[in-house]
Amino acid sequence: MKITKIETNFKRKLFFYTTSNLSFSEKYTNQEKELINIYPDIEYQEIIGFGGAFTEAGGYTLSKGNDDLSNKILSDYFSENGLNYSFCRTHIGSCDFSLESYSYIENNDINTFSIEHDKLYLIPMIKKSIEINKNLKLLASPWSPPASMKNNNNLCRGGKLLPEYYELYAKYLVKYIKAYLNEEIPINYMTIQNEPNAKQFWESCLFTASEEATFANRYLYPYLISNNIKTKVLVWDHNKQCAFNRFKDSLKTGGNAISGLAVHWYSGDYFEELELIRNAFPDKLIIHSEGCTGYSKYKKSEEVKNGEIYAHDLIGDLNAGINGFIDWNMVLDYQGGPNHKHNYCNAPIMVNKYYNGYIKNLTYYYIGHFSKYIKPGAKRIAFSKFTDKIEVTAFKNFDNSIIVVLLNRTDSKINYKLNLNGCLYQDRLDSHCIVTFVINI
Repeated sequence: MKITKIETNFKRKLFFYTTSNLSFSEKYTNQEKELINIYPDIEYQEIIGFGGAFTEAGGYTLSKGNDDLSNKILSDYFSENGLNYSFCRTHIGSCDFSLESYSYIENNDINTFSIEHDKLYLIPMIKKSIEINKNLKLLASPWSPPASMKNNNNLCRGGKLLPEYYELYAKYLVKYIKAYLNEEIPINYMTIQNEPNAKQFWESCLFTASEEATFANRYLYPYLISNNIKTKVLVWDHNKQCAFNRFKDSLKTGGNAISGLAVHWYSGDYFEELELIRNAFPDKLIIHSEGCTGYSKYKKSEEVKNGEIYAHDLIGDLNAGINGFIDWNMVLDYQGGPNHKHNYCNAPIMVNKYYNGYIKNLTYYYIGHFSKYIKPGAKRIAFSKFTDKIEVTAFKNFDNSIIVVLLNRTDSKINYKLNLNGCLYQDRLDSHCIVTFVINI
């Protein structure tokens, strides 16, 4: 067996530091201590991929620089030498990370439908990314139906989709999928509403579980089928704290129209919620569709902490059964925007104020420990470990290579022995360090 070790250790100024041609040095005999056991024959859920979100803010930021800057940033995300992103999200109509509020029709007239607004910044960013990774899959989410279909006549501040417009809104979403397909951008997955339980001062709309399910089952799904569109419909697209009951309630009415659910991380870990869903509904998809560290809370001195937030959530979600992980904005300007509601945040890549260079925050490298090595189609495999001070996840790729990710968020170095098929690799995991092993059997 050949083993390659990839390490990110901010204290030692290591990022994707690679040590190759390592080997398992001794046979497992009567070892009892410090073991991390890997079981490649026990398989769990399959992975769709990893990625981030295409937003108008990101597309606009890229447009302010030259083509060389844009190409480098997108290559850093989508090429095999970059993060190998394969599964991304975009917004249907405007979101807070748009330059302004907008929708695609006027006065509820479906004949006025147009995605011309998206062709300026958003669609070019997506198309360039597909040129780099032609197998890229997309999840699309609306932040709000058109204002004229809502009871508050406003894209923002919550409101509800009026029942008399359910059918028209289903047609609107199908029009969106077709329009993007005409641009050679397939929409593989769709959520019904971003954060349907949040009344925000930016684009938002409230849906109960029953309302989401009714809209999916009676309106959206039939229109997708009648138009021979295979886009899969997901519900919730919000935080994890009540995901199990919310999803269970949606399925009562939604049935086969609902392929799964999407979740965010902002309310806490709640990995058990996802595990409940995975065990109760093994044929349904679970997608982590959004997470970021708020720019208003961002401090350079806490960059390791921000990276560890990502790695901790990724490991916990993956072990609980998610099929894919999508970060929020891929690229923003030096202020953490633009954002037409001033709801700034940071991103793994941020462009300087002259738009002629960029930085990679440590989160970029932490995400890469998963996205670069766990390929689409990989299956999670079983493991056991001797301590909760090391966080672990393990996968088997389609080429049978084994990927093991170890995270140490403590202030202490920890000795361990990796045990695979009766062979041991002995090592020490530095404090505040993340390591990925690629093992070719």
